[in-house]
Amino acid sequence: MVEELVTAGAALASAGAVYLMAAARVVKQYERGVVFRLGRLRPQERGPGFTLIVPFVDRLHKVNLQIVTLPVPAQEGITRDNVTVRVDAVVYFKVVDAADALVEVEDYRFAVSQMAQTSLRSIIGKSDLDDLLSNREKLNQGLELMIDSPAVGWGVHVDRVEIKDVSLPETMKRSMARQAEADRERRARIINADAELQASKKLAEAAQQMEDTPSALQLRLLQTVVAVAAEKNSTLVLPFPVELLRFLERAQQPVLTPAPETPRAARPTAEAVEAMEAVQAVTEAVRGAVPETVREQLRAVPPRVEPDSEGSNSSHD
Repeated sequence: MVEELVTAGAALASAGAVYLMAAARVVKQYERGVVFRLGRLRPQERGPGFTLIVPFVDRLHKVNLQIVTLPVPAQEGITRDNVTVRVDAVVYFKVVDAADALVEVEDYRFAVSQMAQTSLRSIIGKSDLDDLLSNREKLNQGLELMIDSPAVGWGVHVDRVEIKDVSLPETMKRSMARQAEADRERRARIINADAELQASKKLAEAAQQMEDTPSALQLRLLQTVVAVAAEKNSTLVLPFPVELLRFLERAQQPVLTPAPETPRAARPTAEAVEAMEAVQAVTEAVRGAVPETVREQLRAVPPRVEPDSEGSNSSHD
């Protein structure tokens, strides 16, 4: 009798263990369990942890609630300004209602993927090329709204949509490169012209200052000579004012032509004679430094004519 009771107890314990093993389920933290009892949906979802179901009667489906990263294959389309492009994107979504994700749609991943591809082609057709390249934030928001609207009924929430890359034809890339180059050249010319305008204003102010102070021009000339000489060149180019050559030519004439006899009281003094001899020496040095062709060109230049006080023109030698 005792042996029979022990045997029955062992059999009952074994049956209980088998039943417990068949009924026990473990739901992870990022999952939710949806129970179907004889094909009918149970209203209460099973949370994370250990749970029991009726073996051979209930079926437990686990739904992942993590954010899913779904790459959208590249879609080729024609933009509103008739440019053929290939655009690919990525969709981030998650399940917010596990029961709807299993009941309302057969495969929510495949459904979201197809909706994303269709919406991406629609966005390409409604947008310009400049919007695809520079205004992606607005396109991402529109694409997210287009995908999220039908996905709400599937228990899915689209968290974010991003356009990854826009592929252009090679001819369009070359055209855009030429356009960018032309725009940069235009800006460079504008900046250069602005710099020339500012420089001309500064030079005009400097010329006015030098006109008021003639010695400033000589100082500037000496600075130029010093800057050129600092390069240790064998040839030194020294600018020489044309007006100074004309002055020396005019100053030479009374020295070379003999003057008539004058009374002793009107004869020049010794200081005047020394000054005239110095002018003659400078004139001879300048004439020796200036080539004959340059002197002939200077003689050919007509003298400057200025109006006199009575309104007529008179030449100044």
